[in-house]
Amino acid sequence: MLLEEVDRIRQDFNQDISETDSEKKLELVRIKYLSRKGSVTKLFEQLKEVPREDKPVIGKQLNSLRQEVTDSINSLKSKFGESKRTSAAEIDLTLPGTHFKIGSKHLLIQTLDEIKTIFKGMGFSVYEGPELESDYYNFEALNFPPDHPARDMQDTFFVSNDFVLRTHTTPVQIRIMEKMKPPVRGIMPGRVYRNEAISARSYCMFHQVDGIYVDTDVTFAELKGTLVSFAKQFYGSDLKYRFRPSFFPFTEPSAEMDITCYICKGEGCRVCKKTGWLEILGCGMVDPNVFGYVNYDSEKYTGYAFGMGIERIAMLKYGIDDIRIFFENDFRFLKQF
Repeated sequence: MLLEEVDRIRQDFNQDISETDSEKKLELVRIKYLSRKGSVTKLFEQLKEVPREDKPVIGKQLNSLRQEVTDSINSLKSKFGESKRTSAAEIDLTLPGTHFKIGSKHLLIQTLDEIKTIFKGMGFSVYEGPELESDYYNFEALNFPPDHPARDMQDTFFVSNDFVLRTHTTPVQIRIMEKMKPPVRGIMPGRVYRNEAISARSYCMFHQVDGIYVDTDVTFAELKGTLVSFAKQFYGSDLKYRFRPSFFPFTEPSAEMDITCYICKGEGCRVCKKTGWLEILGCGMVDPNVFGYVNYDSEKYTGYAFGMGIERIAMLKYGIDDIRIFFENDFRFLKQF
């Protein structure tokens, strides 16, 4: 009697599974046959009423039926899943593509790249040096004797008594002159550090580009011509400029270069402190004392040097009035460039 019921349920299941054409219908079939109140489950409950000697045969038939039902349901479920994945993989090539935002170089790197391109065009090579610098290279070899008042011009991060976080990229000039014989012509970009209060005009870390040219008969006129050429290529040919006397321990004579204020066009405003001028760099002829540290004959060779802050250069060109914004990673600012 129970075997006949097994055959009937098998036939009913085969009929139901052949008519199943969706995952929703398949779930109803599974519930009908394999749930706690399903047809197959109820047959196993009836097994306990079967005579002991018949249980092995009938039990084998029940297990076979349950396995058949389970395999058929799982197989059809896999087919529905493959069909669904195939459908999702079909792409309508007529639809517009998804726009992905592409990253770009930071404004400071863009500015530095432009500066390097200009100076490379004038025959300068690019050199780099360590950011952790010895007192010798950062101060002494640049004509900053111990306890010299000029050291107070730069607030320094001292790592130890003998090593500092470099306060300028000028030490790289000493390093390359130690290794090279004149002529030497190069620029030295990199990060520098100063123990200064962070404000709209100053930051504890910023970027500089130093430059140097040493050869026989190098003159201050060549220095001015090089810097004016750079400034006009970078800011525009209608640029107005001036040089003012200044002081740096490693150059003599020394000067600072100003350009007309980018905001007021020389009329005078808050940014330029009503002067109509903005400083962009410092420069001068290399002091003969510096040549003594690198074994250059100061009677035979002369040279000029200059240095500029990348942040200041970018602020002047793009009208940015707060240096801190370069380091805040504000997407609203970065995406403008």
